Amino acid sequence: MIALVVATHGEFSKEIVKSAEMILGDQENVIAVTFKPGEGLDGLTEKYQKALKELDTDDGVLFLVDLFVGSPFNAAANLIAAEKHMDVVTGVNLPMLIECFDQRGRSDLETLVEAISRSAMEGVKSLKKTLQANKVEEEL
Repeated sequence: MIALVVATHGEFSKEIVKSAEMILGDQENVIAVTFKPGEGLDGLTEKYQKALKELDTDDGVLFLVDLFVGSPFNAAANLIAAEKHMDVVTGVNLPMLIECFDQRGRSDLETLVEAISRSAMEGVKSLKKTLQANKVEEEL
């Protein structure tokens, strides 16, 4: 199973993991990492290194972070740049995390990254546009 590190500014990482577990149940091989005011990249890198020691990384590691070029992203990118079995994906959201929890036990890292990227984008919807699209389909 691909190891998962969810890392964000503030407590968001802990809370989004809890929310996804509310839907899919408790998860193994996942750690939420917080980045709090006053902390620096060195401290965040140390948190990542500690997390990697606690996780089973044999099948690969995926970092899900909040912002591209934010501190959680930068620290992860620096840490895994030379690693072939690790990746970082930005824009973590609940549909993405649910898909990740569901797929990571039966997907390789590349396939998982593609699947969760689609889920993240497909999870963003406008009610009015969705209703309009459904109305057009019904008229056909």
